[in-house]
Amino acid sequence: MAATSESIQTTAPAPATVPKQIPSKAKETAVGFVIGGLAACGAVTFTNPTEVVKTRLQLQGELVRAGQLSASARPYHNTFQAMQVVFKHEGIRGLQRGLGVAYFYQICLNGSRIGLYEPVRGGVVDALGLRSEQALLGAGIFAGAVAGITGAMLGSPLYLIKTRQQSFSPVFKQIGHQHEIRSAWTALARIYQQEGFKGIYRGVDAAMARAGVGSAVQMPTYMIGKDIMINRFGLPDSVGTHLGTSMFAGFLVAIAMNPFDVISTRMYNQGVDPVTGRGILYKSPVDCFFKMTRTEGVRGLYKGFLAHYLRIG
Repeated sequence: MAATSESIQTTAPAPATVPKQIPSKAKETAVGFVIGGLAACGAVTFTNPTEVVKTRLQLQGELVRAGQLSASARPYHNTFQAMQVVFKHEGIRGLQRGLGVAYFYQICLNGSRIGLYEPVRGGVVDALGLRSEQALLGAGIFAGAVAGITGAMLGSPLYLIKTRQQSFSPVFKQIGHQHEIRSAWTALARIYQQEGFKGIYRGVDAAMARAGVGSAVQMPTYMIGKDIMINRFGLPDSVGTHLGTSMFAGFLVAIAMNPFDVISTRMYNQGVDPVTGRGILYKSPVDCFFKMTRTEGVRGLYKGFLAHYLRIG
């Protein structure tokens, strides 16, 4: 019997539901790492001259008592005068010493700091069930420190070379120990051949303390400062607000971080005894701290502060 059109019912298949894709934590972390590193590279192109000046100001008058430094041993008087002196004698290449290796270092350091901050903070908040403002602030400080220490550990060999490149002056040989480096990668290979793994990671303990303190202060103060400016003062979420927040956070970071930064610079730049393989001036960051404060006073810990602040801010 022929079936009529009314007796046959066809049911159209239901449209397939596409499951909502939830971005994985690993992917978010990787994206944050890349974006953080690229952003830092863009910034360091403009701030590298202040980094060069900061490094030389921190090494000028190393372990010399205040007031006993001769005029010839003190060519750099302040941040802006130092920039003029470097440009006069070394040109734009002098102001941009170490820029190439600084790019790779920034990818390691800031890629880790920005890429790891939210995952670590979120993991701590979820694991401990934190809700109060004080607890969330503590989680932010912890996450910032962990992210900073990780980045400093990854990038330490690069920071070693960068510091030595930026401290070198073809004119003023009295600024710290002078390392003439023509190729960063050749220098790393030579250090590894002569001193081994310990040599390329010389000063990593000081760098980890430096980055840990800086990141622990930087990330939470930036987040909190931005929240206050937008939610309490009613400022728009604009570039100007972010810039103001960055300068405020940068000032607090520079205050907390500068002593560690000076110690880190000196640990990286000191010469090495070819027989013992140890630093010729300092045995450890703690030894550096006590020697410096005994001879240069507390002011020695804040050498290069303005240049440091301008770079961070």
